[in-house]
Amino acid sequence: MIYAEILAGGKGTRMGNVNMPKQFLTLNNKPIIIHTLEKFILNPDFEKILVVTPREWIHYTQDIISKFIGKNNRVAVVEGGRDRNESIMNGIRYIESTVGLFEDDYIVTHDSVRPFLTHRIIEENIEQVKKYKAVDTVIEAIDTIIESEDGDTISNIPKRNLMYQGQTPQSFHIQTLVNYYQQLTTEQKEILTDACKICSLYGEPVKIVKGEVFNIKITTPYDLKVANAILSEKIAND
Repeated sequence: MIYAEILAGGKGTRMGNVNMPKQFLTLNNKPIIIHTLEKFILNPDFEKILVVTPREWIHYTQDIISKFIGKNNRVAVVEGGRDRNESIMNGIRYIESTVGLFEDDYIVTHDSVRPFLTHRIIEENIEQVKKYKAVDTVIEAIDTIIESEDGDTISNIPKRNLMYQGQTPQSFHIQTLVNYYQQLTTEQKEILTDACKICSLYGEPVKIVKGEVFNIKITTPYDLKVANAILSEKIAND
């Protein structure tokens, strides 16, 4: 089965002086997370769509889903973990406890604050994860990327044509990801914040799916302004 997991566990500290996590801020009079959720609801391939959110925001998340989406048996709100990977695992544990885990189970994970993903990106993630077991959505790096080991001076400038910027979705064969995650030490779990990197660490090929420049992550007030501009342009062109 194919599952979707929308990761809404962040507190949005970079958004500035706001009274709620960034995923609940409004974009064209609708919470960002609802825009994102709608993209997954439109895809019939998903058996279940999990929305992973902080414990103290579970009821609020349920309320806004009820308000903007209505009753939908495919959508479930799940308590998040202390970090991104633990939140992914909490979603997987929910699946295991409700319907069980099977060899042909896959999960498409996505940031709740990337509301502009496309049907093509979702479909390619589903198609490729069945072949490769791990998929990352990326775009080519436009700017030169520099490395700095001390945060003060440049230690290396990689070739730009080899560099990509990671987006989401990231998709996984569930049992493969769980197997690798369970092998990590406590220290590794603290350091490895990206699930694709965990797969790569154990030698699992991670397939690249082409993202989109407009598939932005809304984390700052500037990002929110850009997102409103993107949405206004989309509405104008519809």
